[in-house]
Amino acid sequence: MASISNLSASAFANSATTFSRSSQQQQNQPMCFADPRKRIAISEKSISSSALSVRAGRRIAGSLVVRCSQVGGNGSSVKRTTLHDLYEKEGQSPWYDNLCRPVTDLIPLIESGVRGVTSNPAIFQKAISTSSAYNDQFKELVQSGVDIKMSYWELVVKDIQDACKLFESIYDDTDGGDGYVSVEVSPLLADDTETTIKAAKLLHKRVNRRNVYIKIPATAPCIPSIKEVIANGISVNVTLIFSLARYEAVIDAYLDGLEASGLNDLSRVTSVASFFVSRVDSLVDKMLEKIGTPEALDLRGKAANAQAALAFQLYQKKFSGPRWEALVKKGAKKQRLLWASTSVKNPAYPDTLYVAPLVGPDTVSTMPDQALLAFIDHGTVARTIDSNVSEAEGIYNALGKLGIDWGYVGSQLELEGVDSFKQSFNSLLDSMQEKANSMKLVNM
Repeated sequence: MASISNLSASAFANSATTFSRSSQQQQNQPMCFADPRKRIAISEKSISSSALSVRAGRRIAGSLVVRCSQVGGNGSSVKRTTLHDLYEKEGQSPWYDNLCRPVTDLIPLIESGVRGVTSNPAIFQKAISTSSAYNDQFKELVQSGVDIKMSYWELVVKDIQDACKLFESIYDDTDGGDGYVSVEVSPLLADDTETTIKAAKLLHKRVNRRNVYIKIPATAPCIPSIKEVIANGISVNVTLIFSLARYEAVIDAYLDGLEASGLNDLSRVTSVASFFVSRVDSLVDKMLEKIGTPEALDLRGKAANAQAALAFQLYQKKFSGPRWEALVKKGAKKQRLLWASTSVKNPAYPDTLYVAPLVGPDTVSTMPDQALLAFIDHGTVARTIDSNVSEAEGIYNALGKLGIDWGYVGSQLELEGVDSFKQSFNSLLDSMQEKANSMKLVNM
């Protein structure tokens, strides 16, 4: 049977029925999301007249701290965290980089200030292969004759639709500016321009939610795909961006797509550009250690944020001037920079290294559990992304003089990223096949 990856729309029609678990099963299912609400323990001593400092039992590089403030005059209070301040004071949207069942476990995170969700093949590989929450729907799909690959997409689409529902109010309140849930086309298509276009259209149609982002990788073959999908009025999360040159190509693809759309109202066609951060330091640090000079070693842990700061400068430049203003008159919205890969890979580095220094307006920071809880605990809310551009330029140029080839860094990390998602995708399909076989539902 066909799947999204080989573009059979009829396959979706034949397997459209999904099956949800009972409420009792959901209660018995271990939670897979960070839940600041459930970890909070309030004592009278923690309350002051101006703010609340609420400490939890679980330690995230120290105790988890949820900063709260008293709001309203009728005796009620609204818990506020640093995530609320991040958005309201600095214009950066905190998103959560994870998704699994039960999707309702996202509710405490939304209450804590999370404004969107990103997913990828690795996230779903972990969710589906380690949780029993998908078993009932998977069993029904296979018993109905749905093949393994299409079963994967049915499980994913169900999660995306349910998550979109939870974030719908944020989407409405911001007039389509926030509240998105991202789902990626098959990673096996990263080198196929035309098939990526068709897969994105089909996936968008299948999810059928206003606040879904279709993720397309920023590989060279997919840059034209991004333009075409945008031109068709589909909102896109462009993922796996590792270099300034490729980022500029992504911006141009977005602008080209808007111009080619023929739409009089561009306000509902939006996009984010996912610029990966920590992985840059992981690779560059190894290169610097190989060079081994004091100057090289002193630059460890600085490459990623320096490049990100320059990406923000590029963003400001590209989304200004006559070309952009002409699109604004038709309702166009800026393609926001989204900081991805924000968890710290090197335990010697501060756990908010790829969040706190990248705070800026009209941006998104998508954080997995580690980074999210760390920032809630001890993150500082202040505009930092362009606080010292000259220093960022100096670091970027110094790395180049030491022999760090930024073109190589970008292409190598892109290759590794695509390969990692392909491996996760194929591994999950294999494990699903094995599970189906163990249920004696599939004849080999």
